[in-house]
Amino acid sequence: MNRILAMIERDMLRFRASPTLMIVSMVMPLVQLVVLGYAFGGKVKNLQVGVLDHDHCVPAIKLREMAQAVGANARTFQTVSYSDQTQALHDLRNGKINALITIPPEFSRKVLAGDNPRIALVEDNTDQFSASAVEGNLNELLAAYNGKTVPSRTSADATLSVVEVYPYVPYIQFLLPGTIALAIFVSAMIGGGIIFIDDKARGLHEGYLVTPISKLELILGFTLSGAAKAIIAGFVLVTLGSVIAGIPDPLNPIRLARMLLLVMATALALISMMFLLMVRVSDPLVPRAIFGVLNTVLFFPSGAVYPTQAFPGWMKVITTFDPFTYAVDGFKQLVLKNTGLAAIGFDLFYLALFTIVTMAAATLLFRRTL
Repeated sequence: MNRILAMIERDMLRFRASPTLMIVSMVMPLVQLVVLGYAFGGKVKNLQVGVLDHDHCVPAIKLREMAQAVGANARTFQTVSYSDQTQALHDLRNGKINALITIPPEFSRKVLAGDNPRIALVEDNTDQFSASAVEGNLNELLAAYNGKTVPSRTSADATLSVVEVYPYVPYIQFLLPGTIALAIFVSAMIGGGIIFIDDKARGLHEGYLVTPISKLELILGFTLSGAAKAIIAGFVLVTLGSVIAGIPDPLNPIRLARMLLLVMATALALISMMFLLMVRVSDPLVPRAIFGVLNTVLFFPSGAVYPTQAFPGWMKVITTFDPFTYAVDGFKQLVLKNTGLAAIGFDLFYLALFTIVTMAAATLLFRRTL
């Protein structure tokens, strides 16, 4: 045990002497949380939508006024009036407007006659987010336009009443569990991959090989020292990230204790995985080269950014074995739902089992030779 503690002490002293590593492993995921959380989490606003009215009668004027009200209230889009269709389509293709509402000449007559009046929405579908926002708001506008002035008391139509179990979850809060796991992964990549290979390249690894320390003790020492750094980075994200994302009662001691347990389990799993991948590698460029690949293969299929239920079958296979999946699910349970340990029991079990299997495999593959 003393030999393992000596390895951990040496590694932690080197970690403290390199503030750049600390900044990268802790601050970079935090910056990513803020940038991505607010870049993808907001509602689309201030789009430019052209209105081309070929009718100019009262029902068409009412529709135009309701479209202008959207710009004054919800501000999803601002209307721009056009009298020439060629100019309107030209502006749409050149990006000056995001969509074009066309009211046909017979619109008012068909409204008054109840003869299926239609308007056209010509949209720039190269930006699906903006197109969906305009289409959704226009559907709501038409529902209000077509609504009865006095609703009937009873109806045979089936309706839906939505009951939300939890308060509204902004995207930055939805992204926080994945960001915590990413912070741990960055530390695991540095502490469990890059530094280990750099030690080999500099000849520092030879010092371990001339001692009586066993292969298992070496792997345990490397894993625990790397996990300690990953736990620090993960816990910084747990506390600061929860405050930044606006999680209710972010510094609750009971919640933080549960989060710390999951951070430890995630750190051990990812560090042991990195040592398994790097145990036979000697080239210092390899961990740097595969960092982006591992980030893509492990982070995005985990459900951190998008629900896993939408994935194709082959990607769900990756999701099933990916330790990120269980880390992200556990953090979602604790961060977004504030549940107990029972809700993350299987996540903890899988991460512990993954740690044991990968550490055993890394120990078997480790060579006490240069």
